Amino acid sequence: MIEERVTESVKGIAAAPGYAMGKAHLWQPQAEKAQRRTLPEEEIAAEVARLEEKTREALDELQCLKEETALKLGEAHAEIFETHMLLLEDDDFVGAAAEAVRSERLNAEAAVEDAAKVLVELFENMSDAYMRERASDIRDVAGRLQRLLRGESAGDIGGGGEAVVLFAHDLTPSDTARLDRSRIAGFVTAVGGRTSHSAIMARSLEIPAVVGMGAGAERVQPGDYVIVDGGEGTVHINPDAGLLELYRSKQLRYEERRSRLGVYIGRPTETADGHHVELAANIGSPQDAQAARDGGAEGIGLYRTEFLYMGRDTMPTEEEQFLAYKIVAEMFAGQPVVIRTLDIGGDKELPYLTLPKEANPFLGYRAIRLCLDRKDLFRTQLRAILRASAYGNVKIMYPMISNIEELRQANAVLAEARAELDAEGVKYAQDVEVGIMIEVPAAGMAADQLAREADFFSIGTNDLVQYMMAADRMNETIAHLSEPFNPGVLRLIRHVITAAHAKGRWVGMCGEMAGSVVAIPLLLGMGLDEFSMGSGSVATARALMHKLNRSELSRLADEALELDTAEEIRRHIINRVPAVAEWL
Repeated sequence: MIEERVTESVKGIAAAPGYAMGKAHLWQPQAEKAQRRTLPEEEIAAEVARLEEKTREALDELQCLKEETALKLGEAHAEIFETHMLLLEDDDFVGAAAEAVRSERLNAEAAVEDAAKVLVELFENMSDAYMRERASDIRDVAGRLQRLLRGESAGDIGGGGEAVVLFAHDLTPSDTARLDRSRIAGFVTAVGGRTSHSAIMARSLEIPAVVGMGAGAERVQPGDYVIVDGGEGTVHINPDAGLLELYRSKQLRYEERRSRLGVYIGRPTETADGHHVELAANIGSPQDAQAARDGGAEGIGLYRTEFLYMGRDTMPTEEEQFLAYKIVAEMFAGQPVVIRTLDIGGDKELPYLTLPKEANPFLGYRAIRLCLDRKDLFRTQLRAILRASAYGNVKIMYPMISNIEELRQANAVLAEARAELDAEGVKYAQDVEVGIMIEVPAAGMAADQLAREADFFSIGTNDLVQYMMAADRMNETIAHLSEPFNPGVLRLIRHVITAAHAKGRWVGMCGEMAGSVVAIPLLLGMGLDEFSMGSGSVATARALMHKLNRSELSRLADEALELDTAEEIRRHIINRVPAVAEWL
């Protein structure tokens, strides 16, 4: 007699909404460690030639994948494979591997493994989640090249005839782009976050997904029947009949709502009682901006500029930066584009900056601190942003401001950039708003002072939460402490909004919390003016806001902040706001 397994529920990170049900298919691609050989002198030239040949084959594969992805998901998502192609042409990767073959007499497989390891470690040690998860892109490219060097073809990700739920340690962008929606009902990974490319693509493909499930993913056995709740970030293993029936009903309602989301693209974001809310998107490059516009964003609430500085040997020129900012400003034609100045340093190494090693880089020499110390670098970026302001509604935002002196020093450099452009006769908008990110608790507590001199605030909840909770959000053992619904965090958020409004300033939020359907009613009740999120969340957020009565939500916020725990606050919102429960 076969023992029936008891229903088990495991939490991960909600990556792509929706519900998937089916048998578990465990996908374990061979991640072979490269066999290392020391080459005789006479084989070195041939080995370099072999590496170059397989690099060309990898480029050809990526070009095909880019074209297929463009047809399936659109040009914006296909651009990731353009980035992969550029990586194959980067001296820091394949160039470094070729040099290792020559100088260390390594075989190509080992040289590629070593070069990829250096870059992966660089990105994995960054505090910014978006930049940290770019390490998966490097692994993807390196894995492709290693496979070709071994003479192997790409394996099939599917699980046979019926649709299955895919379980994997990780999925690369290439893996995700190859998923067949008719064969893969949903997927679950042990690692990853909401800003990984696999999660972003899953949302575009409308494949329910849970990532970052850690050791919980190992509890699933091949053939187990599972339910993936992509909105809650929960996986139910071997559900009983009652739970299965509940989720079948949820799935039906969810699909009905999804079919109506298209009507919200291009519409203004208004609550049921007529209050307008600005609904924007977070982007990391001009390519991301297209997906944001297609998704119905009313502007850009966070334009991360770090991509311009990464993966190169020299500082980007003013002209390069200007063009990257101008493209987005023009694309949004008068809608706000908030450009965050360089948020790099300490944990985000740039070889050409020769930054010092730090024991605690999260609290170190980075972001505005680095820029104020290296004013030439900062002034060049500010000149580029100002020049782009002549082509749209550009706003400037300084990251990691911790006190009013830093804001004043940054504005002094901005004044120098303005004076230089004036002297050169270069046009720019004279009324550019200048704001700050609220991510350092001291800045949140001093919001009333900072609001006297900042034009706006944008609350970066990802870092704010980890600083307030003294909990490294990269540390899986204390991940439960990185909780945006913690009452202390919520009270600081409300204080920031209240202090800013008292000085006539607007407040946005660009952290992950802004796109949470549970958080949206609470934040509206607190008076948040702008919500900026991933492009794939915009339509859902707008549909939810259309059903909310803002005038009733301030009481909800008051009630929530009197509760003792994050879980109590979540339950209170879900129970009090029926429209939220519809999207869970």
